[in-house]
Parts: sequence; structure tokens; C-alpha cells
Amino acid sequence: MSGAPRDIVLVVDDSPGTLGMLNETLETAGFTVLVAQTGAAALELVDRVTPDIVLMDALMPGLDGFETCRRMKQKPGLSAVPIVFMTGLTETEHVIRGLEAGGVDYVTKPVSPNEVVARIGVHLASARLTRSAHLALDTAGRYLIAVNNDGDVLWTTPQASLLIEKAGGGGRKSLPPAVTAWLRANMQGQAASRSAEMTAKWHDEGETLQLSLIGRVGPDELLLRCIAPGGGNEEALLRSRLSLTSREAEVLLWLSRGKSNRDIAAILGLSPRTVNKHLELTFEKLGVENRASATALAVRILQGT
Repeated sequence: MSGAPRDIVLVVDDSPGTLGMLNETLETAGFTVLVAQTGAAALELVDRVTPDIVLMDALMPGLDGFETCRRMKQKPGLSAVPIVFMTGLTETEHVIRGLEAGGVDYVTKPVSPNEVVARIGVHLASARLTRSAHLALDTAGRYLIAVNNDGDVLWTTPQASLLIEKAGGGGRKSLPPAVTAWLRANMQGQAASRSAEMTAKWHDEGETLQLSLIGRVGPDELLLRCIAPGGGNEEALLRSRLSLTSREAEVLLWLSRGKSNRDIAAILGLSPRTVNKHLELTFEKLGVENRASATALAVRILQGT
């Protein structure tokens, strides 16, 4: 088998038998498999590792699959990760509950291994196309947020998601009330309240984020562009102080913000292997041996200490 990265599938099910069968099936099909027997365990796991797709049992004791899915979708890094429900329930109401919670599809139990592998392939291909489009927008400097008419976040490009985190909105799936009011005023043509741009913080301690309304792209979808005032200065500071290339400074900046190699690769449109190479060269230039030391040095420079 080639050295290409394997897609990560998270399987969430309270049945050891189902977990064992799916683990064997998916590993044989070339996937890396993570398992969790409860919704709570799954939520803890995705805080450490971002899966490419999730297979979710709908009915589990404690936190059921529907609520687990909703909570996963509230995490910015998981908003574009497809979640497929596994359920013995085929009634319309349960299918609707799964879709409303953020699922993209469902398979009925007992699951057919071949069907699961086929559906995973379809949804991974679709997710890759979406991710590639979002990364292309990021590369072009178009850090975008799509929201519905109520201000609920539908999707973000990777760097826009991180700018929202810095503004204090990590884990938030809705715009601050002031921003939602501003959007409604603009879209409804209320002249006294209209403006092309707005600055906002999700929380008082968050950094200021500048938002610009691009316009409506669907019946219930509005597109915003977000900008962090002076955001590019951090990369320039690291580049000049540490004698790094522009790309090395970018990688180090995201490393200092606590991002994994996988996350940095997605944000910058690189392969994880390329990120590793940039970090190796950066560590050599900085005279450090590990991520922790490089991060500490970058943070000291960015904080002016």
C-alpha cells in the first residue's frame, strides 16, 4: 500500500459487535478507524483528532446520536465533516431528525459492509470537493462565512473559522446578536442602519473581527467576508525576526495557535508531509528541537516579550 494518508473514519456505536465488524471492514478497505462507544467519548475524541467522516449510531444510552451530531456540528473544525447515521429506524420522523441534526445520510441496521464502504466513498468525495473549494477561497484571501437568515453559521472557510475562534466565537454556531441585527438591516434595506462593513467580537475578551457583507447566494444563505485587522502583521513579524521564508512563517504562526500538522495542512492547502518538512527547516533555523520550543519562541515574539 502507498504512503498516502489514509482517510479517518470515526465509528460511534454502543454495540461492541457492530464496532468490531465495522473496524475490520473499514480497515480492510484502507481506512484508519477510530471508535467510541458513547456520544460523550466521541465528543472528547474529536477535540484531539479530526475525522474525515463519522458513522453515528442514532440510538445510544445517555447522549444519543442526534444530540452528539448537533454538538459535533457546533465545533468549527467539524462543520464540513459528513456524518452518516446508522439506525434500525426507518420512520420518516427519525430520518428527518438525523438530517436536522446535521447528518448527510443514513444506513439501516443491520448494516451491509459493502453499502457502508460505498456510501463513505461517495460522501468523502463530496467533502473533498467542498474542502478544496474552501481552501481555494482561503488561498485567494477570501475568508468567508455563510449564514442563514437567522444568523446561524452554515459553513466557513478554514482560516475564517480560526479568525472566529480568535474573536471569541470558538464553538459558536450563531453570529453575535449585533451582527445578526446588522445583517437583517442590510438585507431589508433599512437605510438608517445600513453599512457595508461591521466590526464585532463574539465575546468581550475576543479580538475584533471585521465583517463585510457580500450578499445573498441562496434563499436562506448569506455570504460574509471576514478580516482580522493587522492579521498579516504577525506573519511579517515572525518572518523578519526569525529570518524565515513566508511559508515557514505561516506554518509557525498556525503552530503557535495550537494547530496540528493536519490542521495546518488543510488551512494552507499543503500536504501533511510538506508541513513536516517546513517545520523541520524552521526548527533548524530557530535552533530548537521540538514543537513546544518553537511555539514558545513564536509566542514570545508575537507578544513582544
